Amino acid sequence: MSNDIVTEARNKAGNNFKKGYNCAESIFLTFRELVAPELDTKLVRMVTGFGGGLGHAGCICGALNSAEMIIGLFTGRTGSREDREPGYNAAREFHDLFQEHFGGTCCRVLNPHPFDTPEHLKNCIKITGTTGKLLMEYLIEKNLLKPGNNILTTQPGFLA
Repeated sequence: MSNDIVTEARNKAGNNFKKGYNCAESIFLTFRELVAPELDTKLVRMVTGFGGGLGHAGCICGALNSAEMIIGLFTGRTGSREDREPGYNAAREFHDLFQEHFGGTCCRVLNPHPFDTPEHLKNCIKITGTTGKLLMEYLIEKNLLKPGNNILTTQPGFLA
């Protein structure tokens, strides 16, 4: 595993959050840039509502939601007759990894501070950056990405 690309994913995700993107947007933009640059940056609007645990509901962490979308780029299906289990298995596996690492998956559990307070934002930066790191490690470990010469190449047929 390339520590450089893992560190880059962590740093980019945290820096995107510092720039004013929410946790979900930060993960999406980081991985769009690193593994799927052919995706339009305007697609970030699809994940905006994931922030705050689904629009301040405090439910599933937005960083986790966006990470699952990125995993779906590699494991999801494009037709109803295709097997959905690879996508389900990968989603559950990363969910469990996230939960094991953070001790929960709900925004209100992960970050009990009042929304947008300095304490809340500091905690979210850490969660977002660490989620970027965990996601990149997961993608590499599962052989969904192959690091090489600081350029990531995807499996054949990616987004084909």
